[in-house]
Amino acid sequence: MTNSPKFGVIGGGSWATAIVKMLTENLDTINWYMRSKTAIEHIRTQDHNPNYLSSVEFDVNQLNLSNDINEIVEASDYLIFAIPSAFVKKELDQLNVSLKDKVIFSAIKGIVPESSLIVGEHFNQEYGVLDENFGVITGPCHAEEVALERLSYLTIACLDEAKAKIMADHLQSDYITCKTSDDVTGTEYAAMLKNIYAIAAGIAHGLGYGDNFQSVLMSNAIREMKKFIKKVHKMKRNINDSAYLGDLLVTGYSVFSRNRMFGNMIGKGYTVKSAQMEMSMVAEGYYATESAYKINQEKGAKTPIINAVYAILYEGKNPKKVFNKLAEKLD
Repeated sequence: MTNSPKFGVIGGGSWATAIVKMLTENLDTINWYMRSKTAIEHIRTQDHNPNYLSSVEFDVNQLNLSNDINEIVEASDYLIFAIPSAFVKKELDQLNVSLKDKVIFSAIKGIVPESSLIVGEHFNQEYGVLDENFGVITGPCHAEEVALERLSYLTIACLDEAKAKIMADHLQSDYITCKTSDDVTGTEYAAMLKNIYAIAAGIAHGLGYGDNFQSVLMSNAIREMKKFIKKVHKMKRNINDSAYLGDLLVTGYSVFSRNRMFGNMIGKGYTVKSAQMEMSMVAEGYYATESAYKINQEKGAKTPIINAVYAILYEGKNPKKVFNKLAEKLD
């Protein structure tokens, strides 16, 4: 690897677009893979992504765009994966270039459905990526606010502190503040779990619960998150740090939160399928709910909120009845 590593971004959605924008503040060239040839041509001629964060204008001279994932992987030392977890396997199945010598950072907030593994474990078991070559990029940070250049915060987690620092330095700018962490597993699980709790917040809103209930729901959610993460990866961490509590709050409350939006539709009476069809973006928490529920069947943490969301999304239980029971368990 060179002294000045080359960066590549995998994904063409809003979060990938936001990450590319962050990198353009610090790099002359960013390698960028997206599967849509039409979107690539649009960026080359119109300077913006036609489908996501279209207000962000790029200097196309900074972008090496390709719809060949192998080309972008081969050209990059540091790779940031920013695709929905449901599509990770499909995209990686196209690879014929090894990832073993690459530094991988995941901006994916969910579980790989086919393997039921968090992304770091999936890369390790399926592609031989060493633990010290894998990291996580987590919030609280909405792509839409990055587009507006509103002050936002990122936590960059990696067991190799030097690699975390390199990534942080290349994402930081006047409107992005980065800090590093060594809690890779904990931050990745937190990024997954907060989407489930955001769905719960959305369901509550759709059912007509008010701010008082929402505040109790979120305070219970952070305690539940702490119990769950402690079961899967015990280490010293402060659950009130922004990577855990902060990311949970912004995802649970923000109008930009697709998981809250999805939950709101469920609370208002949409079926799961109809809500998914109406949304233009993937609600990661839907897939995360099943994975978290199954993982916890073995781990045994007390997770009434996850259980409630699972009952609604996967067992077809009535949201109103489920939340009436859930409300009795919260304190």
